[in-house]
Amino acid sequence: MSSARVDYIAPWWTYWLHEFPHVNLRFQPLDHTFKPQDENYQQSLIFLGCVAAAGLGVNLLCLAIYLSCLCCCRKDEEEEESKKSNSCCVTWAAVAAGLICCVAVGVGFYGNSETNDGVYQLTYSLYNANHTLAGVDSLVTGTAGGMQSGLNEHLSRLGEIFAARGDFVQTLQFMQQMSDNIIKQLLGLPDWEKAKVDLAAIADQTAYVEYYRWLTYLLILILDLVICLAACLGLAKQSRWLLTTMMVCGVLTLILSWASLGADVATAVGTSDFCVAPDKFLMNQTKDVISSDIVHYYLYCSQTLPNPFQQYLGCSVGFKMANMNPF
Repeated sequence: MSSARVDYIAPWWTYWLHEFPHVNLRFQPLDHTFKPQDENYQQSLIFLGCVAAAGLGVNLLCLAIYLSCLCCCRKDEEEEESKKSNSCCVTWAAVAAGLICCVAVGVGFYGNSETNDGVYQLTYSLYNANHTLAGVDSLVTGTAGGMQSGLNEHLSRLGEIFAARGDFVQTLQFMQQMSDNIIKQLLGLPDWEKAKVDLAAIADQTAYVEYYRWLTYLLILILDLVICLAACLGLAKQSRWLLTTMMVCGVLTLILSWASLGADVATAVGTSDFCVAPDKFLMNQTKDVISSDIVHYYLYCSQTLPNPFQQYLGCSVGFKMANMNPF
């Protein structure tokens, strides 16, 4: 009874991020294919970071204009009522900004946790893939070694026993040819131990980087909350030095937040480009190492696709049996 195959379907947000404009630093549009080695593709991700830097510049410019207007208005104020109304306006603006920051920090905490869970699943999958490939390599090596030594020895022994029977000798010769054919197929598989990519090392490095990324973002989000609370406290007590200190810290946090946003967007777009069509990237990366038919067969795991090894061996068996003489 055949088991139902579950097709790979990328999440909806990966398609949304995949449709982001891909433009290099010369403002030339590019296709959305995941090509990390391509210089233009790298520039398209850097361009997204530059867009975040432009957003930071606009944000700082608006903040500078607002502070300049606030200082100029304070110099021209003479009446107490106008001072009270202006102070009320500043307070409500600060409260609205604080609420927006708290909502953004809450979303940041959720996104940071989800990203950490996703990276953990990625490293777990890399460890499993490395274990599977190492097991396949060990199985192939053991099978080829056993056939080269044990099977050939037994066939030679049987050939000596049935040397007087021509039909048996012919059958043994056919079995020897099939054994050599299977060994040839097994030796044609790539040696995983000689591969340039170590999935276990990549998983270890990814987990190491992710731990410090998660910790850094957590500290930034906590700093945002502390600044919001301290600013509210400064408004409540009308402490000028506290508000000034929080303003400076807020500007530094604003720079860090925009920088992290640019890095996150570039990483998310690159990851989405890979997740939309991972099979194409893997087939392009392995086309010089292993046959595309084999990669295609094991990537899609479809029972409707012909097994490349079984098809080749079946053709060889049929051809040799057709050329054999009947007993």
